[in-house]
Amino acid sequence: MTNLKLAAAALALASLATGAFAQAQPAAGAMEKCYGVAMAGHNDCKAGAGTTCAGTSKMDYQGNSWKNVPTGTCTTIKTPHGTGSLTPMQS
Repeated sequence: MTNLKLAAAALALASLATGAFAQAQPAAGAMEKCYGVAMAGHNDCKAGAGTTCAGTSKMDYQGNSWKNVPTGTCTTIKTPHGTGSLTPMQS
């Protein structure tokens, strides 16, 4: 009987842990705009005055151009100018 109780408790804890982990992770495929991380010509859209959209950034790590990245990763992306930003920044 003790083994059955231990197994049930372990299963309950595993279920709770799995549920908590799933809630902490962004939804599969969830993306966010990350400014200042795109290479020249490889931005996803908006690259400031004189540009139209995707692929129009004129320089690497242009602060007002963005790239879609997995949610929660933007500010961890390191560039020669610092880290990515969730808002436009000066180049």
